[in-house]
Amino acid sequence: MHLRTINPSSGKIEKVFKEHTPAQIDVMIDAVQDSFLKWRETDFTTRSHLMQNASRILLEQKEQFAKIMTLEMGKPIMQAYAEVEKCAWVCSYYAKNAEEMLAKEIITTDASESYIQFDPIGIVLAIMPWNFPFWQVFRFAAPSIMAGNTCILKHASNVSMSALAIEEIFIDAGFPVNIFKTFLVSSSNVKQIINHSSIKAVTLTGSEPAGRKVAQLCGERLKKVVLELGGSDPFIVLEDANIDEAVKTAVTARLINNGQSCIAAKRFIVVEKIYEDFENKFVAAMKSVKTGDPMERTTELGPIAREDLLNELEELVKQSVSKGGVILCGGKRILREGYFYEPTILTNLRKGMPAYDDEIFGPIASLIKVKDENEAIKIANDSFFGLGASLWTSNIAKAKELACKIESGSVFINGMVKSDPRLPFGGIKNSGYGRELSHYGIKEFMNIKTIWIK
Repeated sequence: MHLRTINPSSGKIEKVFKEHTPAQIDVMIDAVQDSFLKWRETDFTTRSHLMQNASRILLEQKEQFAKIMTLEMGKPIMQAYAEVEKCAWVCSYYAKNAEEMLAKEIITTDASESYIQFDPIGIVLAIMPWNFPFWQVFRFAAPSIMAGNTCILKHASNVSMSALAIEEIFIDAGFPVNIFKTFLVSSSNVKQIINHSSIKAVTLTGSEPAGRKVAQLCGERLKKVVLELGGSDPFIVLEDANIDEAVKTAVTARLINNGQSCIAAKRFIVVEKIYEDFENKFVAAMKSVKTGDPMERTTELGPIAREDLLNELEELVKQSVSKGGVILCGGKRILREGYFYEPTILTNLRKGMPAYDDEIFGPIASLIKVKDENEAIKIANDSFFGLGASLWTSNIAKAKELACKIESGSVFINGMVKSDPRLPFGGIKNSGYGRELSHYGIKEFMNIKTIWIK
């Protein structure tokens, strides 16, 4: 079996990779386990030095890594540069803070001494998606490795160049062999890896169906799992919002990464008093977006990552329109080489339409008019997903109250939802469970051990 890298800008095969065999998988897992037994004994000073090396390499070779991402999945090159820089940040952040985050916690009890210590658990398997091929990996790997664990990466089959480049970064940084190992395997091999006794935990970022399958496999083996799944994030605009700023952010929040982001704003919920003004400005802004070759620095919107995903987008829009949805702009594939789709806004939406119910992974915005803030919150929560939410108003006190009513893992007031190493990241409902980043994320894959002494 082989994995293929297909350039979404041209539709042409760029590289083919031979998959690891089941026999090779077992040997490689054993090697990663052997490395763990040694790595867990290292001190934070050693780990920090090497992780800072990884951060430095990312910055020094930023252009090379960015071009790999853009070639493999079509990310606009300027966004690819920013992704590499963010990976360097998360490496540096945990290099500086992991020791303090995992320091023993003294607890006063009836014992002479009692405390909590955080022990590494072993190999963490990461099943990662193609949409942020570097960031999704580093945001799990940096804290896991700093905590004393070792890592196996099963990356999406269309970004094997990125997967191998990340492994090389850790090697070049001076980490021992097999602290971080990329497995070139398809999804059919995941069960074998999870079932291996040396795999202690799994983290998955991906679709809801993939999350359910991995959760089931981990449940059967009683293994810890963190799931960051899909999202259909609401972008709520109240009547006292700064409309121009909201529109500007709305375009970025919907089209970032070519609209292929779990935390991209997807449902734009606007109160009727300002709806017409917002709609006119939103449509004009979306029409002005520059679509084209993602390798060009001025490109704002590149191609969809795969042809099958583009076909799905076309079908979702077709179904929504057939049920009464109205296209305000865009709404069709761009007739050129590669997998391009127009920046699109749909309105007149209701429950039962894909543009209302589903997570749409592409440059398509669902615009919904509501009577007031109460209906806005009701519509925002009328979703199976609960990853993030954006709320726009000049009344911060009201915003804080409304944020408590929104069913999501995060609420960004007058700003775009984003992940940040300093803040916990994750969702509720069908968007998954567990947290990444911050001190909460690094502790997900630790043995939180109680020590009691008389």
